[in-house]
Amino acid sequence: MTTEHVAETGRIVVGIDGSHSSLEALRWAGRQAELTHSILHVIMTWEWPLSYGWAMPFPSDYDPEKDVRKVLDEAVADLRSTYSSLDITAKVMRGHPAPLLVEASKGADLLVVGSRGHGEFAGMLIGSVSEFCATNAHCPVLVHRAVS
Repeated sequence: MTTEHVAETGRIVVGIDGSHSSLEALRWAGRQAELTHSILHVIMTWEWPLSYGWAMPFPSDYDPEKDVRKVLDEAVADLRSTYSSLDITAKVMRGHPAPLLVEASKGADLLVVGSRGHGEFAGMLIGSVSEFCATNAHCPVLVHRAVS
């Protein structure tokens, strides 16, 4: 009797915001996806800026989703130049990143986020999105701390 082993492809989700920390986390996730033959799902979110008590004027051509898409596309293009065979999907989503990343973690093998921790207080100040993801995600979470 022979047993066939069917290789399943995993899925790694990474959330970026364009910061140095998040782009380092993306590079780490790309390398991990290559090593594990996983699909890399890159997510970047946006929200309308909040105002308190007064209306914020925006130029008539202001399009935050377009700006976010440009940053995401550039980050993914940079990653593809390093890992050309990597299966990458990229998505811009409207809303707060923490709950959107937790939702995206359903069925994933790993969720990767950057840390914007500050110096020796990094253990306490990993960032509200990182902390929310680490405590609520549906899969293991890696909070990547960029080396300065």
